[in-house]
Amino acid sequence: MTQPPTDRTTPPDVIELRDATKTYPGGVDALRGVDLRVAQGELAAIVGPSGSGKSTLLHLLGTLDRATSGEVRVAGYDVSRLSDAQLSALRARHIGFVFQHFHLAPGRSAQDNVADGLLYGGTTLRERRARALAALEDVGLGHRVGHLAHQLSGGEKQRVAIARALVGEPDLLLADEPTGALDTASGELVMDLIRGLHAAGTTVCVITHDNEIAESLPRRIRFRDGAIVADSGAAPGPAGSPAAHTEEVSR
Repeated sequence: MTQPPTDRTTPPDVIELRDATKTYPGGVDALRGVDLRVAQGELAAIVGPSGSGKSTLLHLLGTLDRATSGEVRVAGYDVSRLSDAQLSALRARHIGFVFQHFHLAPGRSAQDNVADGLLYGGTTLRERRARALAALEDVGLGHRVGHLAHQLSGGEKQRVAIARALVGEPDLLLADEPTGALDTASGELVMDLIRGLHAAGTTVCVITHDNEIAESLPRRIRFRDGAIVADSGAAPGPAGSPAAHTEEVSR
C-alpha cells in the first residue's frame, strides 16, 4: 500500500490551514480564507449553524475533499501534494471519524464493525479482531462484542463507532455531531468518553451546532458564512505542553 511521504523533521500541529477556501460550482463560497491551527492534544469544538461551513471544514480536515485554494496540512502532510492512494493511507493511519448516524454495517457484529476500521492498515484478520476486542472493552462494551448492529442501543452504536475510530490509534479524531442522534443520557456518556480520550492524549475536534456542548469544551472555534468569526484560543494539551494561543476575534 502506498504510504504518505515521510520527510517531516519536527513534530507539526495536527491541523494547519492557511488561507483555505472551498468554492462549489455556481460560485458558492463554502469556506473563505480560513486560517486555523490545532495543536497536538487539543480538544476543540467547531461550532456554527447549518450552512456556516463547518461540515465543509470537516471534509477538508478528514481529507475527504480538497481545498479550492490555500494550504491544508493534516498530521504534518500537505494534502494537496498527496495522491488518492496516499490520502487513503493518511486517513487509515492518522485520522478517526465518528458520525452522527454511526454508519455501522448491518448484519455484522460490534467486533467486526470495529475490526473493519483496520482493513487498510495491513494487519491480519486475527490481529484486527484482537485489537477490536480491546477497543470495545475500552469503551465499556466488552460484553456486547458479538451483538449485531441492530441489537445495540443508539448510545451503544455510537460507542462502537468511537471504538472503530480509535482502533487504529489515530493522531486526530473528528467527531461530527456525535450526540445528535442520542438521548441526553447517552449523549453525556459519549461526551465523557470523548473527554477521556482527550485526557489520554488524542487530539479531538467536535463539529457541532450545539452551543451547550461547545461551551463545555476547552476551545471553541465559531464559524459563520464560511469564515471563523471567533476563536477562544488553544488550550494546553493534556500533558501540560503549551499550544499557540489565539485571541478572540471577530470579522
